[in-house]
Amino acid sequence: MSIAELIGGTSTSMKKKGASSKYEGYSKPQLLAEISKLTDRKRYGLVWEEEVVKEQFELASIGKLPVIYEDETKAITTAKDQPTHILIEGDNYHALSVLNYTHAKSVDVIYIDPPYNTGENDFKYNDKFVDKEDGFRHSKWLAFMNKRLRLAKNLLKDTGVILIHIDENEFDSLNLLLESEIFHEKNNLGTIIWNKKNPKGDAKGVSTMHEYVFCYAKNKEMFLKLENPVMRRKPNAVEIIKKAKQLFGKVGKKVIPEEIQAVIKPFNYPAKVLKDFEVKYTLDIVNKEFQTWISRQDFSGGEKAYRFIDDKGEVYRGVSMAWPNKDKAPDDYFKPLIHPVTKKKCPVPARGWRNPSSTMKKLLDKGLILFGEDESKQPERKYLLKDNMFENTPSIYNYASSDDTFFSDLGIHFPYAKPVEVAKYLLTSIHPNPKVIVDFFAGSGTALHAVLELEDKEMQCILVTNNEANICTDVCYPRLKKVIKGYTDKRGNVVTGNKGNLRYYKTDFVPAEATHKNKKMLTEKSIQMLCVKEGTFECVVNKKEYKIFKNESRFTGILLNELAIDQFKSHVLKFNMPSSLFIFSLEGDDDYSDEFAEVRQDVRVCAIPEAILKVYRRIYGITKPRHVL
Repeated sequence: MSIAELIGGTSTSMKKKGASSKYEGYSKPQLLAEISKLTDRKRYGLVWEEEVVKEQFELASIGKLPVIYEDETKAITTAKDQPTHILIEGDNYHALSVLNYTHAKSVDVIYIDPPYNTGENDFKYNDKFVDKEDGFRHSKWLAFMNKRLRLAKNLLKDTGVILIHIDENEFDSLNLLLESEIFHEKNNLGTIIWNKKNPKGDAKGVSTMHEYVFCYAKNKEMFLKLENPVMRRKPNAVEIIKKAKQLFGKVGKKVIPEEIQAVIKPFNYPAKVLKDFEVKYTLDIVNKEFQTWISRQDFSGGEKAYRFIDDKGEVYRGVSMAWPNKDKAPDDYFKPLIHPVTKKKCPVPARGWRNPSSTMKKLLDKGLILFGEDESKQPERKYLLKDNMFENTPSIYNYASSDDTFFSDLGIHFPYAKPVEVAKYLLTSIHPNPKVIVDFFAGSGTALHAVLELEDKEMQCILVTNNEANICTDVCYPRLKKVIKGYTDKRGNVVTGNKGNLRYYKTDFVPAEATHKNKKMLTEKSIQMLCVKEGTFECVVNKKEYKIFKNESRFTGILLNELAIDQFKSHVLKFNMPSSLFIFSLEGDDDYSDEFAEVRQDVRVCAIPEAILKVYRRIYGITKPRHVL
């Protein structure tokens, strides 16, 4: 709500629709006092009405705590040596609450495409679409996003990042929310403009043809310590190297240059005449042909700089070795280089070399310094393209295609899905080595599809989506199943699957009242949460008193009845891999760790459900009771 609305007491929208506000009936002095509180609390950032109407998920889950359970009929396993991806059907606030326990500080990238709040039936609040006439339209959206982004931040590692698609409708609001409320200005990595090259045809003003992707780090200082952060693979590097290899293969051979071939092709000269056009290729001719080709390509300036091929067939460029700072370099940085042919000193940059003499000697020994024909030219550093396949990620990303044909081939109707190529680009152009990715606005499942196509056998994706209009059961899951297992398109072509594993979960609830009965219920209902937390899905012992699960590298044991602790311990003794043990304890923090202290050195013990309740108390504002029944 704006300050003007506070002073007026009631907004136009409220008068029109009969809505109420906590400020209704306030006198002008009282309203001014409320404004004073707001201005005292915040000097810069957003102020919005957060208590317009509670969301349906909040009303429906009063007195309850979320858990997840698996629909085992939807499990897909095609590659046991690869991570298991997770799909959770349910409200993303509840799912994020669960993930706050299972994946706190363990996620590398959160990648989301939330509703843009266009007012055109794209954003629901309490089971009703928010239209452009709603006076609380932006407040509802901000309250909706704020709740979820705060939970999401807890999932990120200190080196983690969040990438958020948005358009012009909530660009300013979201940027301020991220910058002043959640991630803060100092952790802003920049904004990518996705140029779709397709202006909106129904525009009333300037025709928009782009979207934005906000990029924020949880801790920018720590994120930037990673190797090659915010770097993308040079889009045309592979093509450049391939062309150079093809041309270099001509060295020493007599062939017709490509330029001449293009000119004489229409004349259909006989083979005897064509012989007269042949040229014996030297490295010099190869370079001229390579430079002509590269000058005609639609490449970036950085890519076009790699316009030379050396005598080993490697593509390279020259780069200045001058001292980059304004201040003069130390004396050791002024030692001249000797020209290899003339044996005379080459010119030294005015402020010295970029590297000390010891480094310059190493570069010389490796053949990574380029000299001119004589000593008059200042030497340059030789950069090989194969060693510099990445460049700084730019703020503009051009991509105009859609995945409409792909969805048509699948027999699934889903307009306006994020293209897989866009997701692949973003997932590989900000974080240098993401292993755990979360998308809690999963929609049709593009994020996981992108991960599968990237073929990183260590990369895991966790998706969350509700089932509004059956989007999870009829779009997201069928799509992922076909992408993983393969399918036949409408033209009869067999499309090979991208091997992977998937588990399908749904959100559920247990009573929040901390009775002994409810604690026991929460523990029993949390078994699958614990499997997701540990990544152990294969059940090897399934007894009423305890359960044991495993994967390729660890065990997870869950003791539900302390009377069976000796039997449980005997199983633990047989484990041959690191293990996590979860011990049910009514007393809260009593995890029976003394019982396992000398069993194995690679065993971690945790009391449940207290560990889970600690997380839920923080999220739902539950006070820990002094006594339970």
